[in-house]
Amino acid sequence: MKKIVIIGGCAAGPKAASKCKRINPDNIVELYTLENMVSYSACGLPYFIGGIVPNVNNLLVRSPEEFKKMGIDVFLNHKCTKINPDKKTVIFNDEKEVSYDDLILCIGSNPFIPNIKNYNLKNVFNLKVIEDGINIKNFAQTSKSAVLIGAGYIALELLEAFIRNDIKTTVIEKSSRIMPVFDDEISDEIKQEILNNSKGLVEFINNDEVVEFLGNENFEGVITRNGVKVEADFCVVAVGVKPNVDIARDAGIEIGVTGAIKVDNKMRTSIENIWAAGDCTENIFIPTKQSVYRALGTIAYKQGRVAAINVNSDFTGVSEQFDGILGSMVTKFFNYSIAATGLSENAAKELTGYFNIVPISAAVEEYDKAGYMPKIGTLKVKLTVDKRTGEILGAQAIGTGDTDKRISVVASALRANLTIYEFLHLDLPYSPPFSSTIDPLLTAAYKLKQMIDS
Repeated sequence: MKKIVIIGGCAAGPKAASKCKRINPDNIVELYTLENMVSYSACGLPYFIGGIVPNVNNLLVRSPEEFKKMGIDVFLNHKCTKINPDKKTVIFNDEKEVSYDDLILCIGSNPFIPNIKNYNLKNVFNLKVIEDGINIKNFAQTSKSAVLIGAGYIALELLEAFIRNDIKTTVIEKSSRIMPVFDDEISDEIKQEILNNSKGLVEFINNDEVVEFLGNENFEGVITRNGVKVEADFCVVAVGVKPNVDIARDAGIEIGVTGAIKVDNKMRTSIENIWAAGDCTENIFIPTKQSVYRALGTIAYKQGRVAAINVNSDFTGVSEQFDGILGSMVTKFFNYSIAATGLSENAAKELTGYFNIVPISAAVEEYDKAGYMPKIGTLKVKLTVDKRTGEILGAQAIGTGDTDKRISVVASALRANLTIYEFLHLDLPYSPPFSSTIDPLLTAAYKLKQMIDS
């Protein structure tokens, strides 16, 4: 039996707490969170704002009372203000001292705040916690126009929510294209799809950034670096997050090259008996073995589980590893889905100075099922490999078909280090309602084989 203190109540923390208690019911498990609620799906907030999820309570996974029934004590509204590794104690709200045998930090991330004049005006929002989602939804229901800063996948999900609320939205993105993690031509197709299916409510401004918010007390609009003025009722800043590491740094815990907490593959930090999981940690990007920072719920849940298993390995004799990530992602704009894993062709080419690779790609656009079936969707897949070895580097997929299914296949192939030659022999399932006779992924793979062998 040991006392395990877990800080953070969104994804990794609750997962770690539950697993610690299941592994050894005699453990004393305490879960502390800064918020007034615990264990919820932050990823569902854009769909709550858009009305797809009817009630914010639908996003709650488990209540403090349910945790209590499991033997886990939850402490809401508790801000960690200091960690004392030498004493093995944690201070909350500057006064409450709590001892631990093992400490798991799941302290998450904070919204990235760009350098914009008058940032503190009312009606300027970030989307990070449930309270943010409630505030944005309430404002969206009474507004006619908005500015959305950023054009990543969270921004696209918010954009759909705004269109569902008939809000005229101006999207301002610093990069030359939206969804900049995708290759240029894929990004261009995503942008065109949005413009074609947004009822004329969307305008994109690329290669520009907001330098000033307009208004006295309430937000009234923006001015960009290029002198563009946009008036609107409210603004949401969705330019990413940064790891919440101040309390860890102050305790002497090593911070990695990405600015997040450095952990090993067992989720151990540099200080004994202190572990970390979720958005506060950096990860190894499997295709390059480099340290990267990715704040995703799937990663947080898996890391929370791994941390809990290893915290209890002295009791069970069982350990677990978290070896890294592939950057797999999927999102949508209405019925148009967008997915990727591994390296894009652009990203792979940028690495040729560091790695001995020759990236080549093939793209295939087909129906997602037999052409004679009703309700067929379009599907474009782009597969990238190393021409020298045939090693798969990554894939992207867009369309009204099942992009997630195709990207999941490639993610599995990446994890297994398959070459394009091995990939061609995958026995993928087929039936007219589910796929074309030869899946578009295999068609792209065959094209790449021809390119390599020619």
